[in-house]
Amino acid sequence: MSTDTPAPTTSTPDRYVVVQRSDEFAGLRKALRGFIFPMTVAFFLWYALYVILSAYARDFMGTKLIGNINIALLFGLLQFVTTFLIAWLYSRYAARKVDPIAERIHADLEGKGDKR
Repeated sequence: MSTDTPAPTTSTPDRYVVVQRSDEFAGLRKALRGFIFPMTVAFFLWYALYVILSAYARDFMGTKLIGNINIALLFGLLQFVTTFLIAWLYSRYAARKVDPIAERIHADLEGKGDKR
């Protein structure tokens, strides 16, 4: 187990406030919101559809597909698939859009970024 800790930085709270107010940080927040809000709404609607159909369309949800597997079971399993799909999509989106911006902000805070 390593006990190496990074050297303390000379950051002051004011530097973080300046970063928070920067256009680059606003772009980071916009990039995050551009994925998180639509995906959250889509997943919530998908889950609500499952719950509403289970409550009010019992005959439809009870329709057998193969053996004892019915539509309700399929929808329930698809909730798990959707969760993993969203996580995978987010990791790709973050690597492409969010991480580069966050790394630039971090480098600027640490004094390693280019001075524009």
